[in-house]
Amino acid sequence: MVGVVIAAAGQGKRMGGSIKKQFIELEGKPVLLHTLDLFASRTDIADVVVVTSAEDVAQTRELIASYPVVRVVAGGAERQDSVYEGLCALRACEYVLIHDGARPFVSQAALDAVIQAVRERGPAILAVPVKDTIKRADEAGQVLDTPPRKSLWAVQTPQAFLLSTILTAHEKARSEGFVGTDDASLVERVGQAVYVVEGEYTNIKLTTPDDLIMGEAILRQRKEKES
Repeated sequence: MVGVVIAAAGQGKRMGGSIKKQFIELEGKPVLLHTLDLFASRTDIADVVVVTSAEDVAQTRELIASYPVVRVVAGGAERQDSVYEGLCALRACEYVLIHDGARPFVSQAALDAVIQAVRERGPAILAVPVKDTIKRADEAGQVLDTPPRKSLWAVQTPQAFLLSTILTAHEKARSEGFVGTDDASLVERVGQAVYVVEGEYTNIKLTTPDDLIMGEAILRQRKEKES
């Protein structure tokens, strides 16, 4: 079976305001509940752990009271620490999806694809081809080179792993004081192949106020398609 760790321990400073982004409402519903709904109806999901800051544990537990398979644990100083706490809290799962609490728009088709990939090939991540030309520059701002765009992907979540594989990678990183930019980077550094599964450009992470405007538009468009 598949478990899910939802990382929702960030402070959301770039969002501004006094409400943390997982509690901000979209279409009258907190962002975190939109995210939980992605997994609530799936029969292949056996366990869901939400990791939040210690100060938000009580509020989060109250918020998710109607989701019986979801548990809440306190995170650590960095996202990587928080994800590790979530991984350690999972019960009876062979595979795990690690997902951002503020990324509530991933489709069921994308979830199907990344789960199938991890089962058939190994560690898998959702990502989309980069649309813009990318430049590498030095500290002075001088361009060093232009990587070929066809080889560049913008990484999303969820990222999917064998639970034993990602736990081993996290524990090695912790013992060596390494902090990666995502969970897949921890697996890469222990020599494990990671595979890209093409995702969707609508699978955005809510980080700034502009993202909320985009998120509301995505929800409206989906409602129109369903009606």
